[in-house]
Parts: sequence; C-alpha cells; structure tokens
Amino acid sequence: METAAVVLAAGGSTRLGRAKQFVPYRGESLLSRSVRAARAAGCQPVVVVAGDLARQARVALQHSGAMVVAHPSWQHGIGSSIRRGVQEALELAPETCRLLLMACDQPFVTAEVLRSLLDLHAGSGQRAAACHYAGTVGIPAVFHRDLCPQLLALPDDRGAKSLLAMIRDETVLLDFPGGSVDIDTPEDVC
Repeated sequence: METAAVVLAAGGSTRLGRAKQFVPYRGESLLSRSVRAARAAGCQPVVVVAGDLARQARVALQHSGAMVVAHPSWQHGIGSSIRRGVQEALELAPETCRLLLMACDQPFVTAEVLRSLLDLHAGSGQRAAACHYAGTVGIPAVFHRDLCPQLLALPDDRGAKSLLAMIRDETVLLDFPGGSVDIDTPEDVC
C-alpha cells in the first residue's frame, strides 16, 4: 500500500530559542532523524514542510530523498502547514493510498514505530491509525486517502488531533508512550 509522508517542520521554536529542526539527537538532527525514519518505513514521497528555514532544510536533507517545500505562511498555524504538506504530497503521488503525518520534534519516533503504525492501519480496515500516549491521541498518524479532503479543510489553528477526534470510531490506536516526548523547551534537549 503506497504511503506518502508529511513531516511538519515549519514552527518557529520560540520556546526553545533555536531551530528545533536542527537540534542534534543521537548523532543527527531531529529533522534528519524524522525523514530517515519515514523513508526506512517505506514512505514515498516524504514531504517536509519548512517555514523560514526552508533553505537550510534543503541543504541538510539534500541527500535524503525528501522533498522540502517552503511554507511562508507557517505562522498562521499547524492547520496551514498540514494543508501545504498534503497538497504537495498529493501532487507528487496522486495515486497514493494513504498519508502518514508526523512532526520533526518527537525524538522517539523510529522506523519501527512507523512500520508498526502502518501495519496496524493496513490490517485494521479503519480509516485512520494514530498513536496513543499520555492520555491523548495524536501524531504520528496515518490517514486513508479518502480523509485528505478533511485534512485539506483543517482550520489554520487546528491540527490532526481535531480530525482524529471526529473519526475516533474509525481510528485504530497504537500505544506509543514515547510519543509524549517532544522538544519544545531548552529543558527538553538532552
């Protein structure tokens, strides 16, 4: 089953005080680590939505096989970044069956976690599969192609969690305690 991946990497990292996309973790940047995990899980294409640092992201990922797309209006909110990434993924792979949505700031997301999520979705017959952690449901998450119109209709200030809440009876969950860890503040950086 063909799967496109969208990696959200457009945020301003204001709480961290530096670009979280390029924070090193276990020998590579968070952004490179996310792209590598998506590629190793079999996703193609891998679209990275970048904000003001799109040029730097292109340089950092030039040999990764990922497509970096600039999103100059990233400040409008996560919904706008999701829309930009989904649009690009559908243009690059119009026949894709499903879409994996992930962020670049979850250091414990690995190819194995993504493969487990993709396998769970494929075997479930459900429209979506999402990770369950810290009492919530969120990304990484997989959406059947028929949900792309809803992703493209997300308001600027709403992320995938709002769509997952609307289709909770059609979503299978993967327990992933490591999903609760993301890099937002200087204290989060190991």
